[in-house]
Amino acid sequence: MNKDALEKEFQDAVDRINAYEESFPADFLLRLYAYYKKATNNYGRPSSKTPIINAFKTNALFQIKSISEEDAKRAYIELVKTLS
Repeated sequence: MNKDALEKEFQDAVDRINAYEESFPADFLLRLYAYYKKATNNYGRPSSKTPIINAFKTNALFQIKSISEEDAKRAYIELVKTLS
């Protein structure tokens, strides 16, 4: 898949998540968060008002630190595809 096609499929997956109206399990949300942050090269500090949430988000980012932005986009897309 070329870079433009990957970017379009990634954005479609982001749009699908943003339009989704049901709640997600916490582990699913953390994976989405980490892959999205890595895919968009956004390494700002987590901004939850709850310190434990920030700790979980930081840990999720730490777990995927060795993958590329493109791999993070692919992983995000695949994760979204698990939503039937």
